Amino acid sequence: MTEPLISLAGLRRDYASGDGTITVLKDVDLTIERGEMVAIIGASGSGKSTLMNILGLLDRPSAGTYKISGRETSTLDNDDRSALRREHFGFIFQRYHLLDEISALSNVEIPAVYAGRDRSQRRERAAALLGRLGMADRTEHRPGHLSGGQQQRVSIARALMNDADVILADEPTGALDKASGEEVLRILDELHAEGRTIIIVTHDATVAARAERIIEISDGRIISDTRSAAHQPQVHQPELRHAAPANRVGAGLDRFREAFLMACKALKAHRMRSFLTMLGIIIGIASVISVVALGTGSQQKVLANISSLGTNTLEVFPGTGFGDMRSGRVKTLLVSDADALAKLSYVAAATPTVSTSTTARFGAIEANALVNGVGSKYFEVKGSKLVAGRFFDDAGVQAMEQDAVIDENTAKTLFGGDTTQAIGQVFLAGSVPSRVIGVISSQQGGFGSSDNLSIYMPYTSVQTRFTGDQSLRSITLRISDDADTSVAEQTVTTFLTGRHGTKDFFVLNTDDIRQTITSTTQTMTLLIGAIAVISLIVGGIGVMNIMLVSVSERVSEIGVRMAVGARRQDILQQFLIEAVLVCLIGGVLGVALALLFGFTFSLFGSSFSLVFTAAPIVLAVVSSCFIGIAFGYLPARNASRLDPVAALA
Repeated sequence: MTEPLISLAGLRRDYASGDGTITVLKDVDLTIERGEMVAIIGASGSGKSTLMNILGLLDRPSAGTYKISGRETSTLDNDDRSALRREHFGFIFQRYHLLDEISALSNVEIPAVYAGRDRSQRRERAAALLGRLGMADRTEHRPGHLSGGQQQRVSIARALMNDADVILADEPTGALDKASGEEVLRILDELHAEGRTIIIVTHDATVAARAERIIEISDGRIISDTRSAAHQPQVHQPELRHAAPANRVGAGLDRFREAFLMACKALKAHRMRSFLTMLGIIIGIASVISVVALGTGSQQKVLANISSLGTNTLEVFPGTGFGDMRSGRVKTLLVSDADALAKLSYVAAATPTVSTSTTARFGAIEANALVNGVGSKYFEVKGSKLVAGRFFDDAGVQAMEQDAVIDENTAKTLFGGDTTQAIGQVFLAGSVPSRVIGVISSQQGGFGSSDNLSIYMPYTSVQTRFTGDQSLRSITLRISDDADTSVAEQTVTTFLTGRHGTKDFFVLNTDDIRQTITSTTQTMTLLIGAIAVISLIVGGIGVMNIMLVSVSERVSEIGVRMAVGARRQDILQQFLIEAVLVCLIGGVLGVALALLFGFTFSLFGSSFSLVFTAAPIVLAVVSSCFIGIAFGYLPARNASRLDPVAALA
């Protein structure tokens, strides 16, 4: 004797109600053979819909046993129950439960997507089923553009998509007019004639009369079970094999594609809500990228300013430090020291410097100026930029020529706006006639105002014609690029101390200044960046809140997908993809907003610009995806754990 298709024994279903429980089904015993057409009737609240939900594995009994082909369902996990719903059951609902965002054809395809069927084959079968039901010219219409009878036909086609053995119809004609209802019942008769098991839940005695077996429920108990006539059921021979698809990877990618498309359609259907959800991510990503670009631009500007002082330079001064009152009496720093230092392997160039203040005169114009006596390598050491003319050379230093290189401030003050007009002009520096041979850009940064008038002449000329003193104000050294300036500083200190017999000088390392300022700008960038990261977190929380709302709004859709065989991981995947898409699109828009801000910022002619690099942009986009996963997981998990029967309700 073969096992019955469906076997219930002592089935109960209790629901919590306040402090107590309500028993909807009470000790139900029932068997249904393959190929039967059964109508379950009863008044509202009798328990017939609850019984159908349990039969379709949408709900679980509180007690008793339920076997399908001899297999006990209480031992099945969620994926096994989904597989049975997907492969053996087809649901026809009173309210159709079609997905509004997709076409009739796509609605019919859904069970086959979760079953892992080949895309071309399932589309062909879906189109064939709709054609069989008289819907060939409505395949691309969305449910909102179909009549009630047409929507129910789509629902029937969906139930047949995986060639279900059992069709569960819950009030299939309840929302239809008489003509449409008769058409649906005719289709059910045809399916029964093919050998499928048809179970109809209805309160309409006329509908029930179409069945060969009528089971009446009252107050949770079966009170009658009658057959209208002796019948030898025809067993349905499935056209499709209920087996796992051969290409599991392809099936998984297909389900991912379906989830991705549904996520895109869901975002498109709620554009404003999606944009407002993205707004926090957009602002956060744009803030992070802009802050990093601003910090990078600031650092480059600072380093450029320090470079105008001379990159990798050491300056040796007499005395114990700035402010030493006795430094003026220290005369031990000599040109010979500069020549000796220039021979060290790690010194790229060395130049002695002396200075004095004087009055510069040209015609009727007078101005206070600082006369700097320097060597020919000074301009190379300091990285000075020549605007016009030329620098003096070693020959000019040896000849103690009265040639002068002036800065732009001096040229504008003495000779007017055009700096090129200053070349070749002779002016008085104190009482010494001097000829302008070059103009350099004004010194940026350093000690003292860049607005000071500066005149540069050979140090030999300044020593003989201005100061009458052979000692130096300082020696400036440029350290080789491959040398460590800190080590060089220690070595120079040791070397000069040995030459002088005592440490009567101090060394200023400009690289220390650069590192200090760079460290400060990095700290400020980090601080502002932390604020931007907080805005990202706030944006992520916004994504989570909106996704939780989205789950609550789409409970019915989740229930339908589970009813047609979606696994929990399929639901989890779909909502997780939505969250990631929201954050990813928000991240891309945030990058675009940051670049637009940088472009706008540059139009205002600031002294520095935002410097965008690839690493922060890539990191920002990756971070937006991570935020989508991190903050979208909880809503997606909640969606995947919904009870199918509760979702459908």
